[in-house]
Amino acid sequence: MYKILIVNKFFYKRGGDCTYTMNLARLLEQQNHEIAIFAMQYHENINSGWDTYYPSEVVFSGGSLKSKILATSRLMGFAGVKSSFLKILDDFKPDIVHLNNIHSYLSPIIAKLAHNRGIKVVWTLHDYKLICPAYSCLRDGKVCELCFLEPLSVLMKKCMKRSWTASIMAYIEAKRWNRNQIEPYVDSFICPSSFMANKMKQAGYNEKKLNVLCNFIEFDKSRNACNQKADIREQAYCYIGRLSKEKGLKQLLEVATSLQYKLYIAGEGPLKDILEKKYACEKIIFLGKLDNDEVSRLLRHVQFSVLPSIWYENSPLSIIESLCMGTPVLAANIGGIPELINDENGLLFKPNNLNDLGDKIIYLLKKRSFNNEMIQTSSADRFSSKNYYNRLIEIYNDNK
Repeated sequence: MYKILIVNKFFYKRGGDCTYTMNLARLLEQQNHEIAIFAMQYHENINSGWDTYYPSEVVFSGGSLKSKILATSRLMGFAGVKSSFLKILDDFKPDIVHLNNIHSYLSPIIAKLAHNRGIKVVWTLHDYKLICPAYSCLRDGKVCELCFLEPLSVLMKKCMKRSWTASIMAYIEAKRWNRNQIEPYVDSFICPSSFMANKMKQAGYNEKKLNVLCNFIEFDKSRNACNQKADIREQAYCYIGRLSKEKGLKQLLEVATSLQYKLYIAGEGPLKDILEKKYACEKIIFLGKLDNDEVSRLLRHVQFSVLPSIWYENSPLSIIESLCMGTPVLAANIGGIPELINDENGLLFKPNNLNDLGDKIIYLLKKRSFNNEMIQTSSADRFSSKNYYNRLIEIYNDNK
Protein backbone atom coordinates (compact mmCIF):
# COMPACT_ATOMS: atom_id res chain seq x y z
CA MET A 1 0.00 0.00 0.00
CA TYR A 2 1.18 3.51 -0.83
CA LYS A 3 0.96 6.90 0.80
CA ILE A 4 -0.30 9.08 -2.03
CA LEU A 5 -0.51 12.87 -2.09
CA ILE A 6 -3.13 13.94 -4.65
CA VAL A 7 -2.80 17.49 -5.97
CA ASN A 8 -5.29 19.66 -7.84
CA LYS A 9 -5.76 23.42 -7.77
CA PHE A 10 -9.37 23.08 -6.49
CA PHE A 11 -11.07 20.40 -4.42
CA TYR A 12 -14.76 20.61 -5.23
CA LYS A 13 -16.85 19.62 -8.24
CA ARG A 14 -15.85 22.54 -10.45
CA GLY A 15 -15.15 20.60 -13.64
CA GLY A 16 -13.92 17.30 -15.02
CA ASP A 17 -10.47 17.60 -13.45
CA CYS A 18 -11.95 18.15 -9.99
CA THR A 19 -14.46 15.32 -10.39
CA TYR A 20 -11.64 13.00 -11.43
CA THR A 21 -9.48 14.13 -8.49
CA MET A 22 -12.23 13.43 -5.97
CA ASN A 23 -13.11 10.09 -7.59
CA LEU A 24 -9.44 9.12 -7.60
CA ALA A 25 -9.09 9.90 -3.89
CA ARG A 26 -12.12 7.75 -3.06
CA LEU A 27 -10.92 4.91 -5.27
CA LEU A 28 -7.47 4.79 -3.68
CA GLU A 29 -8.91 5.01 -0.17
CA GLN A 30 -11.24 2.09 -0.97
CA GLN A 31 -8.14 0.10 -1.88
CA ASN A 32 -6.60 0.90 1.54
CA HIS A 33 -3.98 3.40 0.38
CA GLU A 34 -3.32 6.36 2.65
CA ILE A 35 -4.37 9.59 0.94
CA ALA A 36 -3.67 13.28 1.48
CA ILE A 37 -4.93 16.22 -0.59
CA PHE A 38 -3.14 19.42 -1.60
CA ALA A 39 -5.06 22.29 -3.25
CA MET A 40 -5.41 26.07 -3.12
CA GLN A 41 -7.56 27.60 -0.41
CA TYR A 42 -11.00 28.30 -1.83
CA HIS A 43 -14.38 28.87 -0.21
CA GLU A 44 -16.12 26.11 -2.17
CA ASN A 45 -13.54 23.42 -1.42
CA ILE A 46 -14.79 20.29 0.33
CA ASN A 47 -13.06 19.62 3.64
CA SER A 48 -10.28 17.10 3.03
CA GLY A 49 -8.71 17.09 6.46
CA TRP A 50 -5.58 18.64 4.96
CA ASP A 51 -6.93 22.15 4.39
CA THR A 52 -4.51 23.82 6.79
CA TYR A 53 -1.66 23.00 4.42
CA TYR A 54 -3.23 24.73 1.42
CA PRO A 55 -1.60 27.94 0.15
CA SER A 56 -3.76 31.06 0.14
CA GLU A 57 -6.14 31.88 -2.69
CA VAL A 58 -4.87 34.01 -5.57
CA VAL A 59 -7.03 35.99 -7.99
CA PHE A 60 -6.12 36.55 -11.64
CA SER A 61 -8.96 38.83 -12.71
CA GLY A 62 -10.99 41.55 -11.03
CA GLY A 63 -8.63 41.92 -8.08
CA SER A 64 -6.43 44.74 -6.86
CA LEU A 65 -2.93 45.46 -8.14
CA LYS A 66 -1.56 43.74 -5.05
CA SER A 67 -3.59 40.60 -5.74
CA LYS A 68 -2.43 40.53 -9.36
CA ILE A 69 1.21 40.75 -8.25
CA LEU A 70 0.57 37.91 -5.82
CA ALA A 71 -1.05 35.84 -8.57
CA THR A 72 1.86 36.44 -10.94
CA SER A 73 4.28 35.38 -8.22
CA ARG A 74 2.25 32.22 -7.63
CA LEU A 75 2.38 31.03 -11.22
CA MET A 76 6.16 31.42 -11.08
CA GLY A 77 6.27 29.10 -8.07
CA PHE A 78 6.28 31.53 -5.16
CA ALA A 79 3.60 33.26 -3.04
CA GLY A 80 3.45 30.51 -0.44
CA VAL A 81 3.03 27.44 -2.61
CA LYS A 82 6.60 26.21 -2.11
CA SER A 83 6.61 26.48 1.67
CA SER A 84 3.11 25.00 1.96
CA PHE A 85 3.99 22.03 -0.22
CA LEU A 86 7.24 21.33 1.58
CA LYS A 87 5.33 21.34 4.86
CA ILE A 88 2.87 18.67 3.71
CA LEU A 89 5.77 16.62 2.31
CA ASP A 90 7.47 16.82 5.70
CA ASP A 91 4.39 15.76 7.63
CA PHE A 92 2.72 13.25 5.31
CA LYS A 93 5.85 11.74 3.74
CA PRO A 94 4.20 10.42 0.57
CA ASP A 95 5.54 7.61 -1.58
CA ILE A 96 3.82 9.08 -4.64
CA VAL A 97 2.68 12.57 -5.62
CA HIS A 98 -0.18 12.38 -8.12
CA LEU A 99 -0.65 15.71 -9.90
CA ASN A 100 -3.69 16.92 -11.82
CA ASN A 101 -4.43 20.54 -12.88
CA ILE A 102 -1.85 22.60 -11.01
CA HIS A 103 -0.82 25.52 -13.24
CA SER A 104 -1.32 29.13 -12.16
CA TYR A 105 -3.24 28.63 -8.91
CA LEU A 106 -0.56 26.25 -7.64
CA SER A 107 2.58 25.72 -9.73
CA PRO A 108 4.63 23.01 -11.50
CA ILE A 109 7.34 23.75 -8.97
CA ILE A 110 5.73 21.10 -6.79
CA ALA A 111 6.78 18.38 -9.26
CA LYS A 112 10.38 19.48 -8.86
CA LEU A 113 10.12 19.67 -5.07
CA ALA A 114 8.73 16.14 -4.86
CA HIS A 115 11.22 14.72 -7.35
CA ASN A 116 14.16 16.24 -5.49
CA ARG A 117 13.11 14.26 -2.42
CA GLY A 118 13.08 11.00 -4.35
CA ILE A 119 9.26 10.83 -4.47
CA LYS A 120 7.66 9.35 -7.56
CA VAL A 121 5.65 11.93 -9.53
CA VAL A 122 2.67 10.90 -11.67
CA TRP A 123 0.70 13.54 -13.57
CA THR A 124 -2.78 13.03 -15.04
CA LEU A 125 -3.30 15.48 -17.90
CA HIS A 126 -6.81 16.96 -18.20
CA ASP A 127 -6.07 19.60 -20.83
CA TYR A 128 -3.22 20.78 -23.05
CA LYS A 129 -1.61 23.34 -20.74
CA LEU A 130 1.82 21.70 -20.98
CA ILE A 131 1.90 22.36 -24.73
CA CYS A 132 -0.65 25.18 -25.17
CA PRO A 133 -0.42 28.23 -22.86
CA ALA A 134 -4.17 28.84 -23.33
CA TYR A 135 -5.02 25.25 -22.29
CA SER A 136 -7.37 24.38 -25.15
CA CYS A 137 -5.48 24.44 -28.47
CA LEU A 138 -8.27 26.75 -29.58
CA ARG A 139 -8.04 30.22 -31.15
CA ASP A 140 -10.91 32.21 -32.59
CA GLY A 141 -13.13 29.15 -32.45
CA LYS A 142 -10.71 26.95 -34.39
CA VAL A 143 -8.07 24.45 -33.28
CA CYS A 144 -4.52 25.81 -33.15
CA GLU A 145 -1.13 24.16 -32.53
CA LEU A 146 1.19 27.13 -33.06
CA CYS A 147 2.56 27.04 -29.48
CA PHE A 148 3.53 23.37 -29.33
CA LEU A 149 7.23 24.11 -29.73
CA GLU A 150 7.37 27.87 -29.04
CA PRO A 151 4.70 29.72 -27.01
CA LEU A 152 5.20 33.19 -28.51
CA SER A 153 1.97 32.91 -30.49
CA VAL A 154 -0.16 33.05 -27.33
CA LEU A 155 1.14 36.58 -26.93
CA MET A 156 1.13 37.65 -30.57
CA LYS A 157 -2.38 36.30 -31.19
CA LYS A 158 -3.72 37.40 -27.76
CA CYS A 159 -5.12 33.87 -27.25
CA MET A 160 -5.74 33.92 -23.51
CA LYS A 161 -9.24 35.32 -22.91
CA ARG A 162 -8.61 37.82 -25.78
CA SER A 163 -6.71 39.85 -23.17
CA TRP A 164 -3.21 41.29 -23.45
CA THR A 165 -2.69 40.99 -19.70
CA ALA A 166 -3.84 37.37 -19.52
CA SER A 167 -1.86 36.46 -22.65
CA ILE A 168 1.33 38.05 -21.29
CA MET A 169 0.95 36.09 -18.07
CA ALA A 170 0.28 32.87 -20.00
CA TYR A 171 3.41 33.46 -22.07
CA ILE A 172 5.55 34.14 -19.00
CA GLU A 173 4.24 30.99 -17.34
CA ALA A 174 4.86 28.89 -20.46
CA LYS A 175 8.46 30.13 -20.74
CA ARG A 176 9.10 29.55 -17.03
CA TRP A 177 7.59 26.07 -17.06
CA ASN A 178 8.65 24.78 -20.44
CA ARG A 179 9.18 21.10 -21.22
CA ASN A 180 12.78 21.18 -19.96
CA GLN A 181 11.55 22.51 -16.60
CA ILE A 182 8.79 19.90 -16.23
CA GLU A 183 9.58 16.60 -17.94
CA PRO A 184 12.74 15.70 -15.93
CA TYR A 185 10.76 15.86 -12.67
CA VAL A 186 7.80 13.69 -13.75
CA ASP A 187 8.11 9.91 -13.86
CA SER A 188 4.84 9.23 -15.72
CA PHE A 189 2.23 11.28 -17.52
CA ILE A 190 -1.24 9.74 -17.69
CA CYS A 191 -2.96 10.70 -20.95
CA PRO A 192 -6.68 9.85 -20.90
CA SER A 193 -6.67 9.45 -24.69
CA SER A 194 -4.26 8.28 -27.36
CA PHE A 195 -4.96 11.58 -29.09
CA MET A 196 -3.52 13.53 -26.17
CA ALA A 197 -0.49 11.24 -25.96
CA ASN A 198 0.19 11.82 -29.65
CA LYS A 199 -0.06 15.60 -29.23
CA MET A 200 2.34 15.48 -26.27
CA LYS A 201 4.76 13.44 -28.38
CA GLN A 202 4.33 15.92 -31.25
CA ALA A 203 5.33 18.70 -28.85
CA GLY A 204 8.53 16.89 -27.94
CA TYR A 205 7.63 14.93 -24.80
CA ASN A 206 9.29 11.54 -24.30
CA GLU A 207 6.78 8.88 -25.39
CA LYS A 208 8.26 6.44 -22.86
CA LYS A 209 6.78 8.63 -20.10
CA LEU A 210 3.32 8.83 -21.73
CA ASN A 211 0.77 6.29 -20.50
CA VAL A 212 -2.65 6.12 -22.14
CA LEU A 213 -5.34 5.40 -19.55
CA CYS A 214 -8.95 6.35 -20.26
CA ASN A 215 -10.99 8.03 -17.51
CA PHE A 216 -13.22 5.93 -15.31
CA ILE A 217 -16.59 6.00 -13.60
CA GLU A 218 -16.99 5.26 -9.91
CA PHE A 219 -17.64 1.58 -9.15
CA ASP A 220 -20.86 2.16 -7.24
CA LYS A 221 -22.27 4.33 -10.03
CA SER A 222 -21.47 1.79 -12.75
CA ARG A 223 -22.84 -1.07 -10.67
CA ASN A 224 -26.04 0.81 -9.90
CA ALA A 225 -26.44 1.68 -13.57
CA CYS A 226 -26.47 -1.98 -14.54
CA ASN A 227 -29.01 -2.77 -11.81
CA GLN A 228 -31.49 -0.11 -12.90
CA LYS A 229 -34.42 -0.96 -15.14
CA ALA A 230 -34.76 0.90 -18.41
CA ASP A 231 -37.09 3.90 -18.47
CA ILE A 232 -39.50 4.84 -21.24
CA ARG A 233 -37.44 7.44 -23.05
CA GLU A 234 -38.83 10.73 -24.28
CA GLN A 235 -38.19 11.74 -27.88
CA ALA A 236 -35.66 14.28 -26.67
CA TYR A 237 -31.92 14.73 -26.20
CA CYS A 238 -29.65 16.44 -23.67
CA TYR A 239 -26.37 18.21 -23.11
CA ILE A 240 -24.68 17.80 -19.72
CA GLY A 241 -21.53 19.73 -18.89
CA ARG A 242 -19.87 23.10 -18.61
CA LEU A 243 -21.57 25.99 -20.38
CA SER A 244 -18.54 27.47 -22.08
CA LYS A 245 -17.41 28.44 -25.55
CA GLU A 246 -15.17 25.45 -26.29
CA LYS A 247 -18.11 23.07 -25.79
CA GLY A 248 -19.80 24.30 -28.96
CA LEU A 249 -23.04 25.19 -27.22
CA LYS A 250 -23.87 28.19 -29.38
CA GLN A 251 -23.70 25.97 -32.45
CA LEU A 252 -25.87 23.33 -30.79
CA LEU A 253 -28.48 25.84 -29.71
CA GLU A 254 -28.62 27.46 -33.14
CA VAL A 255 -29.46 24.04 -34.55
CA ALA A 256 -31.89 23.21 -31.73
CA THR A 257 -33.97 26.32 -32.36
CA SER A 258 -34.69 25.09 -35.88
CA LEU A 259 -35.86 21.65 -34.76
CA GLN A 260 -39.11 20.52 -33.20
CA TYR A 261 -37.53 18.26 -30.59
CA LYS A 262 -36.87 19.02 -26.94
CA LEU A 263 -33.33 19.67 -25.75
CA TYR A 264 -32.39 19.65 -22.06
CA ILE A 265 -29.30 21.63 -21.02
CA ALA A 266 -27.76 20.72 -17.65
CA GLY A 267 -24.79 22.50 -16.12
CA GLU A 268 -23.28 25.85 -15.27
CA GLY A 269 -20.54 28.01 -16.67
CA PRO A 270 -19.57 31.45 -17.98
CA LEU A 271 -22.14 31.39 -20.81
CA LYS A 272 -25.09 30.36 -18.63
CA ASP A 273 -26.89 33.71 -18.40
CA ILE A 274 -26.22 34.65 -22.02
CA LEU A 275 -27.47 31.34 -23.39
CA GLU A 276 -30.54 31.21 -21.17
CA LYS A 277 -31.56 34.72 -22.12
CA LYS A 278 -31.23 34.06 -25.84
CA TYR A 279 -32.37 30.45 -26.23
CA ALA A 280 -34.59 29.33 -23.33
CA CYS A 281 -38.04 28.30 -24.60
CA GLU A 282 -40.50 25.42 -24.47
CA LYS A 283 -38.24 23.13 -26.50
CA ILE A 284 -34.90 24.26 -25.00
CA ILE A 285 -34.95 23.75 -21.24
CA PHE A 286 -32.10 24.88 -18.99
CA LEU A 287 -31.95 22.74 -15.86
CA GLY A 288 -28.99 24.32 -14.09
CA LYS A 289 -26.55 22.27 -12.07
CA LEU A 290 -27.76 18.73 -11.30
CA ASP A 291 -26.56 16.29 -8.65
CA ASN A 292 -25.44 12.77 -9.56
CA ASP A 293 -28.88 11.20 -9.16
CA GLU A 294 -30.53 13.92 -11.23
CA VAL A 295 -27.95 13.46 -13.99
CA SER A 296 -28.61 9.72 -14.01
CA ARG A 297 -32.37 10.25 -14.27
CA LEU A 298 -31.96 12.72 -17.10
CA LEU A 299 -29.68 10.39 -19.06
CA ARG A 300 -32.17 7.55 -18.70
CA HIS A 301 -35.04 9.80 -19.79
CA VAL A 302 -33.72 10.99 -23.18
CA GLN A 303 -32.90 9.21 -26.43
CA PHE A 304 -29.28 10.34 -26.49
CA SER A 305 -26.86 12.93 -25.14
CA VAL A 306 -24.89 15.33 -27.31
CA LEU A 307 -21.40 16.82 -26.99
CA PRO A 308 -20.81 19.42 -29.74
CA SER A 309 -17.28 20.44 -28.70
CA ILE A 310 -15.10 22.53 -30.97
CA TRP A 311 -11.84 21.92 -29.05
CA TYR A 312 -9.61 18.86 -28.65
CA GLU A 313 -11.70 17.06 -26.05
CA ASN A 314 -9.64 14.58 -24.08
CA SER A 315 -11.71 11.79 -22.47
CA PRO A 316 -14.95 13.53 -21.47
CA LEU A 317 -16.66 12.21 -18.34
CA SER A 318 -19.98 13.36 -19.81
CA ILE A 319 -19.65 10.77 -22.57
CA ILE A 320 -18.53 8.04 -20.19
CA GLU A 321 -21.41 8.68 -17.78
CA SER A 322 -23.93 8.73 -20.61
CA LEU A 323 -22.73 5.42 -22.01
CA CYS A 324 -22.73 3.83 -18.56
CA MET A 325 -26.40 4.78 -18.27
CA GLY A 326 -27.05 2.99 -21.56
CA THR A 327 -27.59 6.30 -23.35
CA PRO A 328 -25.93 6.68 -26.76
CA VAL A 329 -23.96 9.80 -27.59
CA LEU A 330 -23.86 12.13 -30.57
CA ALA A 331 -20.51 13.91 -30.45
CA ALA A 332 -18.13 15.99 -32.54
CA ASN A 333 -15.45 14.02 -34.33
CA ILE A 334 -12.56 15.80 -32.62
CA GLY A 335 -9.77 15.12 -30.12
CA GLY A 336 -10.11 11.95 -28.07
CA ILE A 337 -13.87 11.62 -28.61
CA PRO A 338 -13.68 9.09 -31.49
CA GLU A 339 -11.86 6.69 -29.14
CA LEU A 340 -15.06 6.46 -27.07
CA ILE A 341 -17.74 6.32 -29.77
CA ASN A 342 -18.51 3.46 -32.19
CA ASP A 343 -21.45 2.31 -34.31
CA GLU A 344 -22.94 0.43 -31.36
CA ASN A 345 -23.03 3.28 -28.84
CA GLY A 346 -23.42 6.51 -30.78
CA LEU A 347 -22.58 8.66 -33.75
CA LEU A 348 -20.02 11.29 -34.72
CA PHE A 349 -20.60 14.51 -36.64
CA LYS A 350 -18.26 16.99 -38.28
CA PRO A 351 -17.20 19.62 -35.70
CA ASN A 352 -18.47 23.13 -36.34
CA ASN A 353 -20.78 21.80 -39.07
CA LEU A 354 -24.33 22.85 -38.19
CA ASN A 355 -25.94 21.02 -41.11
CA ASP A 356 -24.31 17.73 -40.21
CA LEU A 357 -25.22 18.18 -36.55
CA GLY A 358 -28.84 18.93 -37.35
CA ASP A 359 -29.18 16.01 -39.78
CA LYS A 360 -27.78 13.55 -37.26
CA ILE A 361 -29.97 14.81 -34.41
CA ILE A 362 -33.01 14.13 -36.60
CA TYR A 363 -31.60 10.77 -37.71
CA LEU A 364 -31.06 9.60 -34.14
CA LEU A 365 -34.47 10.75 -32.95
CA LYS A 366 -36.49 9.41 -35.88
CA LYS A 367 -34.67 6.54 -37.54
CA ARG A 368 -31.93 5.01 -35.41
CA SER A 369 -32.41 2.74 -32.42
CA PHE A 370 -29.76 1.35 -30.07
CA ASN A 371 -29.48 -1.58 -27.69
CA ASN A 372 -29.43 0.50 -24.49
CA GLU A 373 -28.82 -2.50 -22.25
CA MET A 374 -25.82 -3.60 -24.29
CA ILE A 375 -24.38 -0.07 -24.25
CA GLN A 376 -24.79 0.07 -20.49
CA THR A 377 -23.27 -3.32 -19.73
CA SER A 378 -20.26 -3.00 -22.03
CA SER A 379 -19.53 0.58 -20.95
CA ALA A 380 -19.78 -0.11 -17.21
CA ASP A 381 -17.11 -2.75 -17.68
CA ARG A 382 -14.93 -0.73 -20.04
CA PHE A 383 -14.88 2.35 -17.83
CA SER A 384 -14.94 0.57 -14.46
CA SER A 385 -12.88 1.81 -11.54
CA LYS A 386 -11.56 -1.75 -11.11
CA ASN A 387 -9.94 -1.77 -14.55
CA TYR A 388 -8.65 1.74 -14.02
CA TYR A 389 -7.15 0.91 -10.64
CA ASN A 390 -5.35 -2.17 -11.93
CA ARG A 391 -3.64 -0.17 -14.68
CA LEU A 392 -2.91 2.76 -12.36
CA ILE A 393 -1.13 0.48 -9.90
CA GLU A 394 1.05 -0.81 -12.74
CA ILE A 395 2.06 2.80 -13.41
CA TYR A 396 2.68 3.43 -9.71
CA ASN A 397 4.77 0.26 -9.45
CA ASP A 398 6.84 1.00 -12.53
CA ASN A 399 10.47 1.61 -11.54
CA LYS A 400 9.56 1.75 -7.84
